[in-house]
Order: sequence, then structure tokens, then C-alpha cells
Amino acid sequence: MRQLHELLWYLSEALTLQAALPIHDALKLSLEETERLTHLSPESLLELDVATHRADINALLLRTSELVRAETHRQQKGPKGRQKTYGRGADLIGAKLKGADLRAANLRGAYLIAADLSGADLRVADLIGADFRDANLNGADLTGSIFLTQSQLNAAKGNANTKLPPSLTRPSHWSTSGA
Repeated sequence: MRQLHELLWYLSEALTLQAALPIHDALKLSLEETERLTHLSPESLLELDVATHRADINALLLRTSELVRAETHRQQKGPKGRQKTYGRGADLIGAKLKGADLRAANLRGAYLIAADLSGADLRVADLIGADFRDANLNGADLTGSIFLTQSQLNAAKGNANTKLPPSLTRPSHWSTSGA
């Protein structure tokens, strides 16, 4: 059930993204189907192949990410090649990414455990499945990041200067000062 609710979160977010308009019909159908699955009996849920359902939806979410990030790349000004690209599941454990320009980066499934992302620009970055355990997000800009969840934020460290998407809340264990 937790996985189905996570998919509902992602699909709902995807439907708010203007750049994903070309696939809104498919996203809506997937949202409706996932919602229907949450109403199954406990016995039926046990028989449900959640992995297959998740894989089908992941293809849509990946397409959503590509559309949104491509739109951002078209709008960005300045020198080309300044942005780093990371593959799915990139090992960035303990990485020193302080102040990094990670706008519209694909950080799906990245291991950012104990990474220093203080002051990093993560706007419109795809963060689905990224592991932020003990990551330093002090002063980072996560506004407009896509597929970020509350549990990811809860696993990280941040402060009053960390900018968050409006749908998420600042964890209570984060510093209330900007330092």
C-alpha cells in the first residue's frame, strides 16, 4: 500500500507540471488505476504485482522528467557545458557539491548519503529515489525540484535558508538559523 501511495504522490505531482502536458492523458489514466488499486481488498493487494505496476508508471514518470528538464535546458542562459550529468543510481556518497549548479540534473536514485549540497541549486532536478541520508542541504534551493518526497527531506540536514517546494514542510530537526 505504501508503494501505491508513493506512486499517487508522484503521478499527482506530474499532472501539475506544464511541460508534461503532452502525456497528461496517460498520467491521468495511471493515477486513476493506481487509486483503484488502493481500494482492493487485503487479499487482492497481496496478489497484486506492484513491481510491474510500478515499472509501467516509472516509464511515464521518466518521460515526465525528460519533458520538464528539457524545457528547463531550453530556457537556461549562459555558457554551455557547466552542468554535470549523473546517471541513474550515481554514487555521490560524501560528494563535495557545495554551491553546485545541478539545475535540471537527473539524480534519480543517486546515493547522496552525507553529500555536501549546501548552497547547491537543485531547481527542477529529478530527485526520485535519491538517498539524502545525512546530506547537507543548508541553503540549497530545492524549489521546483521534481519527485522529491517528505521522507527524503526528513533524512537530510537543512536550515532556515534551505528553499523547499511548497508541497513539502521543513523537518523539525533542521536548524532554524541560517548558519
